[in-house]
Amino acid sequence: MSVEYYRKRLIDLRADVAKEREAKKKDNERYAGYIKSASSTSSKASYRKQKIDHAASHDRRIESLKREIERAKESLARERAAAKRK
Repeated sequence: MSVEYYRKRLIDLRADVAKEREAKKKDNERYAGYIKSASSTSSKASYRKQKIDHAASHDRRIESLKREIERAKESLARERAAAKRK
């Protein structure tokens, strides 16, 4: 792969991290509204659990994207080193 590919990949991954953070924020706001408007304690507890589960899912996705960014950075460095040797 080329240096340009890895540069573009890094840009795309960083944008994906930003989108995932925004999605997490929106989900948290939505579930907070559900919790606030819930009438029974059991539904409130259910919404709280769902909110935690969804936030954890977003966190896992963000961490996964961060690991991909690190791998792309390493690959970019390898490509640059290989290009210098040529």
